[in-house]
Amino acid sequence: MSEDYVIGVSTSPHGVTAAEWDALLQTQANPSPFMRHAYLAALHDSASAAPGTGWSPHFFTLRVAGELVAACALYAKTHSYGEYVFDWAWANAYAQHGLAYYPKAVVAAPFTPVPGARLLARNDADRTALLRTLVRWCEHNGMSSLHLLFTQEEDIGACAHAGLMLRHTVQFHWNNTQPGYADFDAFLAALTQDKRKKIRQERRKVHDAGVSFRWALGTDITMADWDFFYRCYERTYLEHGNAPYLNRNFFARMADSMPQHWLIFIAERNRQPIACSLIALDTHTCCADGLSATTKVAYGRYWGALERVDCLHFEACYYQPLQWCIAHGYQRFEGGAQGEHKMARALLPVKTTSAHWLAHPAFAEAVARFLEREGVGVGNYLEELEQRQPLRRTS
Repeated sequence: MSEDYVIGVSTSPHGVTAAEWDALLQTQANPSPFMRHAYLAALHDSASAAPGTGWSPHFFTLRVAGELVAACALYAKTHSYGEYVFDWAWANAYAQHGLAYYPKAVVAAPFTPVPGARLLARNDADRTALLRTLVRWCEHNGMSSLHLLFTQEEDIGACAHAGLMLRHTVQFHWNNTQPGYADFDAFLAALTQDKRKKIRQERRKVHDAGVSFRWALGTDITMADWDFFYRCYERTYLEHGNAPYLNRNFFARMADSMPQHWLIFIAERNRQPIACSLIALDTHTCCADGLSATTKVAYGRYWGALERVDCLHFEACYYQPLQWCIAHGYQRFEGGAQGEHKMARALLPVKTTSAHWLAHPAFAEAVARFLEREGVGVGNYLEELEQRQPLRRTS
């Protein structure tokens, strides 16, 4: 390494100050709120992402003359839950050959399939130095592999240059293109007739069922609102036979340390709450070519219902948030992992990328061949989705 880096590794996010971490995060091209110090600290302090749940944290820092120049959150994992980039087949292949796939190392925002900065660094050289540090640490500690999930472009470039394998998946994001939709009706007018008709029909079903919505933002979200949200959130997981990834204490910490990043929609019938969705928000300024631009982004995160109403999920998770985004000047709404049905709601396909290093040479070669075939399939899938464009063609 050309610089004299001082490397630090802490098993707690509190090994680095929030001010230092967040200052470095804000210099990144895509500083999502899910990599903020308060978010990672809440996951740790609530024991949601902790050794007891199979997420053993290691917070890496690189310093030069005392200044923090690179950092990341790495988790040593004993399973593959909560990642949304699926490698169960890789783990099974290891097991079939009598090899241990776990523990493995993951650089990610736990339980959060949102693209963003993973290797926080002031420049490409520091980012490369951090990545090399991670690989050496994985080798020294007997990790089968290293996975950087849902990375930003700068991370992808560093990983590709270092020889890590790239894997692509597809998400669906909504864009409020300039000059922006005047209102929800203007948004509908931009859709093809069949999509426009379908959305109106779905919204009418919810309205005719006697359901209305209210929303609350930041510190206006009451403790009763948070309690009701968690009741819905927990029920959704339990209905699918799983305990929720995040506990009530985590959301209490969010309400306390990051209230400005949360927006809740609550569905009511006969003045009683019956469902809700929780949306994350962020505003960041990016500088390029001497110009700065502010981007306001909303992230669809969690939802749950105590009663079943036809099309209520679409209203709570898409139409209410999109209507709010239009009214408040938000340029993008990210719908989370997978979900081709989102295209009918004008969330368009976007390629996301993760990077992977495997210690075992033969398995690394086999996975590389698999990813090459899978990548062709993803490319074909994106081309197919483009033919089903929900927006009206302008030419």
